[in-house]
Amino acid sequence: MAQVLELAATDYHCNVNNSAHRTADFGYSRLIVRRGDRFTLTLTFSGRGYESKQDRISLSVETGLVPSETTGTKAQFPLSNTLDANKWNAALVSNVGNKLSLSICSPANAKIGHYTLTLWCTTHGQSTSFDLGQFILLFNPWCPDDTVFLDVENQRQEYVLNDQGLLFQGAKDQISAMAWNFGQFEIGIVDICLKILDNSLNFLKNQEEDYSHRHDPVYIGRIVAAMVNCNDDKGILEGNWGTDYSYGVSPSMWNGSISILRQWNKLGCQPVRFGQCWVFAAVACTVLRCFGIPTRHITNFNSAHDTDENLRVDSFVDENGKRLKQSKDSIWNFHCWVESWMSRPDLKPGYDGWQVLDPTPQEKSEGIYCCGPAPVKAIKEGDINQKFDIPFVFAEVNADYVSWLVLKDGSKKQIHVNHRLVGQKISTKFVGSDEREDITHNYKYQEGSEEARKAFMNADMKNKLSKEPEKKFFIKLRTQKVNMNGADFEVSAVVTNNASEVKRCNLYLCAQTILYNGQPITDCSWKCVNNVQIGPQEAKMETLQVLYSNYKQSMAENNQILIVAVAVENEANEVLISRKVITLQNAELHIKVLGEPIQYHNLTAEISFSNPMPVNLCNGTFLVEGAGLTEEQNIPCPVSVIKPGQKVKLMVMFTPQKSGLRKLIVDFNANELKAVKSFKNIIIIPTDK
Repeated sequence: MAQVLELAATDYHCNVNNSAHRTADFGYSRLIVRRGDRFTLTLTFSGRGYESKQDRISLSVETGLVPSETTGTKAQFPLSNTLDANKWNAALVSNVGNKLSLSICSPANAKIGHYTLTLWCTTHGQSTSFDLGQFILLFNPWCPDDTVFLDVENQRQEYVLNDQGLLFQGAKDQISAMAWNFGQFEIGIVDICLKILDNSLNFLKNQEEDYSHRHDPVYIGRIVAAMVNCNDDKGILEGNWGTDYSYGVSPSMWNGSISILRQWNKLGCQPVRFGQCWVFAAVACTVLRCFGIPTRHITNFNSAHDTDENLRVDSFVDENGKRLKQSKDSIWNFHCWVESWMSRPDLKPGYDGWQVLDPTPQEKSEGIYCCGPAPVKAIKEGDINQKFDIPFVFAEVNADYVSWLVLKDGSKKQIHVNHRLVGQKISTKFVGSDEREDITHNYKYQEGSEEARKAFMNADMKNKLSKEPEKKFFIKLRTQKVNMNGADFEVSAVVTNNASEVKRCNLYLCAQTILYNGQPITDCSWKCVNNVQIGPQEAKMETLQVLYSNYKQSMAENNQILIVAVAVENEANEVLISRKVITLQNAELHIKVLGEPIQYHNLTAEISFSNPMPVNLCNGTFLVEGAGLTEEQNIPCPVSVIKPGQKVKLMVMFTPQKSGLRKLIVDFNANELKAVKSFKNIIIIPTDK
C-alpha cells in the first residue's frame, strides 16, 4: 500500500502572482491577490509525489472567525482539469517528480480579507490535511465581473495604484494644491486597513453577518466612511474644528495617511488627534485604494452644511457687517470627500459609477456618523430618494445661501438669496498629471438648461427656477489676486448705482479671521462710512486696510479672512451685502535634488526657505516624507531664530525604495508661521537591489 502524501514545502510564487495581480507594490514577502483571477502555487512532497490514480486531493479556503459555506466565507473544492471563473476551484498545472503545481481561482464576488488555505489528501482511505498558510484577497477593478470593474487602464493606475496625489484647498478664486502620501502599499498598511473592518460596530455586533457582506463595495465603503471618524466607534481620527490642538497634532501638519494609520494601530485602536475634512477624506482614500476600490479625493468649494435639510443655508450679520453665530448651517470655504467607483445593484439602473463617500462627521446616517455611498448621477438628477444620503450631498452642492441682517432690536431682515454661490469648482487631481480637473459638470447640469430645471423639480427646489431680477443698485468687493501672509493688504468695496435717482447709504466694511468651515474667529479690521452719495450711473469705492499686526494672533492655519461689506440705503431702507474669502499665501519652500536619483541609492535634497514675515521665526522644524522615498523625518531648523528676510538651507538624505515618479513633500512650521508646504516631483531611475 502506498504511503500517505507528506507535504514538505509550499511555494506561493509571490513574485509572479503578486506581479500578475498588480499587488507587487505590497512587496513579495506574502501572497496578496485580487478576486476573480487565478494564482499558482507549487507543493513539494517528501518521499513520493502526487499520483492521480491513488491520491484524492481537495482544497479549502476560509475567512473570518466563524467560516461557513452558507455565508460565503468558506469553500471546499476538488482538484480538476480546468478552471471555472465563477467559483472557488483549482486545476492541475504540472506534476513532475515530487512537485505539484496548481492554479486556484476565486470568484469575482468573493469576500475580501485574510484567507487560510488548506490541502486535504486521501490515499486508500487514509486522510490527512496540511495548512498551506495565509493569503490576502482584494477587490479587482481589472475583472469585468467584479462590481468595482473600471474599464480604463490609466484611471485604474491613478485611482487604485497611485500611492501619492494632490488635495485641493483654499477658496474658489484662490485654489491651492497640497501633495499627499496615500501610502496604501507601505509596510503593514494593508493589515491595518483590514483591522479597521474588524473594529467596526457591525463587526462587533455580529461578526458572522459582517463577514458575509465583505464582498460588497457598497457595504465596505459605508463601513470605511464610518470608521475613519471616531464619533461612534473605535474610529481612526478625532475631528477638531477649533484653534487649540495642544492635545494632538494640528490637521494641517499631516502630509500623508501612513503615520495616522500606524499611530491608530499602535494606540490600540484609539483615535488619532486631530483631523479635518481633507484629512478624513485622504485617509478614506488610502483605505479604499488599498482594498482595490477605485477612489479619488474630491474638493467642493463653497460647500453647504445644511443641518435642517431645508436646502438653504442662513447667514446672519449685524449692522456693522460682523458675521454672527446664529445658525448651525454654514458654508464651508471648501469641503472634501471621496468618490469610489462601483456598481449599484441595490438601486434602479443608471446609478453605477462614481459614488460619494464622506467620512467627515457632519450629520448622522441611519444612526451613525457617515455619509454615502451616494451616486453622483443621482445627485445630478436631483433623485434624492435613492440610497444613501443624497439629500445631504445634493444640498452641499446646490443649497441656497440666504443673507440676513440682524438689527439692533434683535429683529431680522432678509437681504438676499444667492442661488449660485454653493457648489463651485468641484475638483480632483487629473489622471496622470498634477493638474486640477474640474468635475462640477458631473454634479450639476448647465445653469438654465432644461436638464437643470428637471433636476431641481425632482429635488423640490422650484425656487431655483425663478430668474433673479436685474439689480440696478449693488455692491462688490475687490482685492489683489495674491495677498501674502505677513503683509498688510487692502480690500475695496465698489457700490454701483445704475438707477435714475441718487442713492445715499451708510457703508460698513468688516474683516474677520475665520476657520475654513466658515466659522468666525475674531474681527481684525472694521470701517464705517456714513452718508455715501452715489449719483445715477455712478460708482463709489471705499477701501479697508487689514494690518498684519491685527490678524496675526487669530489667524488659523488655513490663512483665511472673511471680508463683508454692508450698504444700508437711507431712504428706501434697502440693504446690500457682499462677501469675499481671502486666502493669504505663504512663502515658498524651494526643493532641489542633488545628484542622479537612482532606486536604492542614497540621494540628497537641498531645502531652502526665506523668512517672509516682519518678525523673527523661532523653533522652526521641517517635516520631510515621501511614499517610496523616505519615512517621515522631523528635522529641527539649522538655526534657532530666522530673522526677517534671512535664508536658511537644509540638506536631507534618503534612499528611494521605489522607481518612477515620486513626490518628496516638505512642511515647515515655526512659532509665527504654520503649515508652509511644498513638494518636488522626482523621477527615480529603476535598478536592481
